[in-house]
Amino acid sequence: MKYTLYIILVASSIFSCNTTKSITSKQNENLEALKDNDTVTIANEEAEYEIIIIDPGFNYWVASQAKPRGYYSQTYLENRNQIYVIEWNQRVLQPQRYSPSLYELQINYNQVTDYGYEVNYLLYNYFIYFQLTYKQRLGPYVPRI
Repeated sequence: MKYTLYIILVASSIFSCNTTKSITSKQNENLEALKDNDTVTIANEEAEYEIIIIDPGFNYWVASQAKPRGYYSQTYLENRNQIYVIEWNQRVLQPQRYSPSLYELQINYNQVTDYGYEVNYLLYNYFIYFQLTYKQRLGPYVPRI
């Protein structure tokens, strides 16, 4: 009796491993496709703003590493983005101290403007991705996912 139960458990674990591999393979293919698409454009004609993020690997990182949408509140994202934008813009203005290849353009982010959840989510995650990838620190918070 114990022997039969043991074989059933081994057989079920073998089948479950094969099923997991095919699902995982499909997910990996989707994530690999995101690596090729390295440009994120967020536009809203009503508010007249546009954000373009061109950084290889960012789409892949958001899909595979970032916290899911809805994990943070919009207020949390706006507060963190404001801190990160201020530090970012200060570094853009100091090319002799900070690499101009990392900090190319200023970010015009107005905390009073409601950019919506998606813009704040992607901007926040870009700052986290940037800090982790390029080993930078934009403010008092340790970047983590």
